[in-house]
Amino acid sequence: MGLRNGFTTGTAAAAATRAALELLVAGRPAERVTVVLPGGATVQIAVHGCRRLAEHVAEASVIKDAGDDPDVTHGAEIGARVSWHPNGHARLVEIRGGAGVGTVTKPGLETPPGQAAINAGPRAMITQAVLGCMAAYGVYGLAETEIFVPKGVELARHTLNGRLGIVGGISILGTTGIVRPLSHAAYVATIAAALSVARAAGLAEVVLTTGRRSERLAQARWPGRSVEAFVQMGDYFAETMALAAGKGFTRVILAVFFGKALKMAQGIGHTHAGSAELTLGRLAGWTLQISGDGQLSQTVAAANTARQAFELIQARCPAVIEKVGQEMVRTALDFGQHQMAVTGVIFGFDGEVRFDG
Repeated sequence: MGLRNGFTTGTAAAAATRAALELLVAGRPAERVTVVLPGGATVQIAVHGCRRLAEHVAEASVIKDAGDDPDVTHGAEIGARVSWHPNGHARLVEIRGGAGVGTVTKPGLETPPGQAAINAGPRAMITQAVLGCMAAYGVYGLAETEIFVPKGVELARHTLNGRLGIVGGISILGTTGIVRPLSHAAYVATIAAALSVARAAGLAEVVLTTGRRSERLAQARWPGRSVEAFVQMGDYFAETMALAAGKGFTRVILAVFFGKALKMAQGIGHTHAGSAELTLGRLAGWTLQISGDGQLSQTVAAANTARQAFELIQARCPAVIEKVGQEMVRTALDFGQHQMAVTGVIFGFDGEVRFDG
């Protein structure tokens, strides 16, 4: 059975806007509204709540459904407060961010500093929702919509918004309007945004880590670097190197744990993938090549995990770790098309540096 798709915060904001405006121009609340996605397809969204606040002001909200994706905003209430100004001759839309929607404070993102963190895709969907509603009911006027997220400030603490310079709440996002479980594109877009912010901050070098723990160790190792210099690439090794090269960085530092380094050293571009048997087999080959110890090589090949193999070679042939580091750097250079310098640090499972080169 396949994983269930969901919809983005941008789709939710468009649906909430449509529901609030429909109440104002049609005089009745809708249970569901139709939103046109950027690709032209439509989706029906259930309305969570809808009420009139004044003669020409209403608000509505939608519960964000991320499907089977582990999205921090899954289940969040996304709302729109719409002020309606009929004029009889033009159809106009104004969009702003309210409580719980972040404000952009750093350059390098799709939205310029000083504006609400509502990306172009969601703005287009909100605009289409408003214009479509006006056309459906044959009315003209200005619809001012303020997007709000009641728990946006709290939710933002669990995102990378602070690192990207988005303060005061979450971002309203969505290129396609649909959330696909474990979205590859969404994660890569986050990496690209972080790299763009780093370049806009004037940085020519960036430190790439695979998660929060390796990032904390890297930040402790290089305490003088700004927060923008540290970018979590997750498992997206190859794509991050290509993105960094494309954005004009002159140097990349990889700061990772041994298990990830071992996969990177073997040219695995997405490090969540890859057979443990395969990676340990290659490690065993390097161990035999460097140590000449067939028994040690066989023990490494038979290890249950990369951690067990690491402990074996750390104790008996640490030069193998050096080999892993060198191969990791070589592969990174290849993925970056040799357009920038690359150095690497490998942390042992105790957090100590075991390779630096």
